[in-house]
Amino acid sequence: MARMTAARAAVEILKREGVSRAFGVPGAAINPFYAALKASGGIQHTLARHVEGASHMAEGYTRTHPGNIGVCVGTSGPAGTDMITGLYSASGDSIPILCITGQAPTARLHKEDFQAVDIAAIAGPVTKMAVTVLEPAQVPGVLQQAFHLMRSGRPGPVLVDLPLDVQLAEIEFDPETYEPLPVYKPAATRAQAAKALAMLQASERPLIVAGGGVINADAADLLTEFAELTGVPVVPTLMGWGTLPDDHPLNAGMVGLQTSHRYGNATFLESDFVLGIGNRWANRHTGGLDVYTEGRTFVHVDIEPTQIGRVFAPDYGIASDARAALELFVELAREQRDAGTLPDRSAWAESAQERRATLQRRTHFDSIPIKPQRVYEEMNRAFGPETRYVSTIGLSQIAGAQMLHVYRPRHWINCGQAGPLGWTVPAALGVAVADPTTPVVALSGDYDFQFMIEELAVGAQHRIPYVHVLVNNAYLGLIRQAQRNFDIDFQVNLEFENINAPELGVYGVDHVKVAEGLGCKALRVTDPADLAGAFAEARKLAEEFRVPVVVEAVLERVTNIAMSGSDIDKVNEFEELATEPGHAPTAVRTLKG
Repeated sequence: MARMTAARAAVEILKREGVSRAFGVPGAAINPFYAALKASGGIQHTLARHVEGASHMAEGYTRTHPGNIGVCVGTSGPAGTDMITGLYSASGDSIPILCITGQAPTARLHKEDFQAVDIAAIAGPVTKMAVTVLEPAQVPGVLQQAFHLMRSGRPGPVLVDLPLDVQLAEIEFDPETYEPLPVYKPAATRAQAAKALAMLQASERPLIVAGGGVINADAADLLTEFAELTGVPVVPTLMGWGTLPDDHPLNAGMVGLQTSHRYGNATFLESDFVLGIGNRWANRHTGGLDVYTEGRTFVHVDIEPTQIGRVFAPDYGIASDARAALELFVELAREQRDAGTLPDRSAWAESAQERRATLQRRTHFDSIPIKPQRVYEEMNRAFGPETRYVSTIGLSQIAGAQMLHVYRPRHWINCGQAGPLGWTVPAALGVAVADPTTPVVALSGDYDFQFMIEELAVGAQHRIPYVHVLVNNAYLGLIRQAQRNFDIDFQVNLEFENINAPELGVYGVDHVKVAEGLGCKALRVTDPADLAGAFAEARKLAEEFRVPVVVEAVLERVTNIAMSGSDIDKVNEFEELATEPGHAPTAVRTLKG
């Protein structure tokens, strides 16, 4: 046994749980932990400019590689409350991050001490566990439980609040014999998998809906094999985008009210059976449930038992980790293939690809100001299949999801349920830290970009290169489009004439100067013909200077993006179908064997 402060024991546990990176902002009430972090070594720390930014960095870091646990650290009081949005984001998307906060000494917790707040009570609804540790000897056990909970069942965040005196107290702890607790994940039985597969085989036009749980379980390879064995087309959800490459012949496209493909909705409406794996039937995916469920049989596989039946009652439910279920599905499908009993789904799969070939949204526009669709067309050309895209919410994200291409799991990193503005910059930094060898491209509208723009300085200070595509129309575009239902255009217009940059006209904020002032590089594009060159230059600058590089595309002020406010059969298409040769989003590969 060794005698050490509880703060030092906490750091030693983090290392033995696989943590090698933390994001945060020090302060008086968490300084003992920072002292231990420095003395112990082995965990690199990235200083954020805002504590909420640190929490989003931690989420981006976690989501980049299987097994990652991002850690964010802050002092007492407002540091913890600032990180609540990050915890909510991680909770909604089933992402494990550990938030460690300092706290006033235990004797002062109920005396309205400076920056003393019951952060555990505040964070409780958006975490799997939130606890203020009152006894120093409990620190090792609480952290051991924290990692166990973050990884077990439906993953999610945990907050551990450490009072100043608890951090400083000495305890007996032997880090050499510390062991993480076993992770619990429910697993389907063979009988359950056989029943689900029998229901699928009894259908004529089945689909697989692949959710973020497939990516969390690192099971995209099994999902692809299962789809290829059975010949069943796959609908990735927004959180499951990349489970099957966009050019795979069984990729049926995304379904939903906003982040969907025209052909994806059309194919879904023709289906008669849906096997959902690791998805939560989010409302942006389903729209009105009457339309979504009518005429279809549903099987739902999810790691969280209470998720089954939460939105609507499936015909059959299985509580299972996605990988465990898919292992059985693949095993059974192989047996049926070898026995020659698998139905031939080729005609159904070909019909899905026929819809894909004929129901593409137009992307090629040469007009000035730039139409946003052209930006995504040029992004597809400029950034290869290895690119990791990062985005949060707004018309930029919706249009990006409709028009960009993703080919690998964890290469579309998007805040799904919470959708906080400002998420993109810090999340992209977390992604780039986690994978410095892969190109990272972030996508923001002007308002998302302005929310946490100060975090660009983190990239400049720590030499974290990535490319940030900023589409600027000086509008809260998504809310402006939604206000059409109320016949208003109210408090969503960001235009003003910048007295320091009259050349910008009503676009107001000089994002190029701001980015440069924060130590980054930036380019502005006003002609669509210049987009390709700007993207190439941005990649070159990021590699040369090792800082974030912003490419601002100045858009037309108003563009309505295809979406529906109610049902997936009522999506309002504002542009004509694509007809130009060479401008279809991607060619579909031929499936061999």
